[in-house]
Amino acid sequence: MDLNRLTNEKKLQLCRWYFRVGCALLPFVWAVNVVWFFKEAFMKPPYNEQKQIKKYVILSGVGTIIWAVLLSAWSLAFQIKRVSWGATGDALSFIVPLGHP
Repeated sequence: MDLNRLTNEKKLQLCRWYFRVGCALLPFVWAVNVVWFFKEAFMKPPYNEQKQIKKYVILSGVGTIIWAVLLSAWSLAFQIKRVSWGATGDALSFIVPLGHP
């Protein structure tokens, strides 16, 4: 998307909208928000809406990092403990490896 075509007010509306959509348990949208608006928030000359855009970019980045840590922790715990969870681990598995007792 070419943000240069948008007015500063429209940029703020779009950034805010992506942040709110990310709050609906869609952290990938937060990651997109950070990538798209990072330059607008931190590298462009100051303008009125930039402070709010910066806030949404920072919150989106923090949210993305928290989700990545939680997802990584869950994946690691599942990979290590799946067998010891017995039937529950098998029920959570999409494919049960051959040779499982």
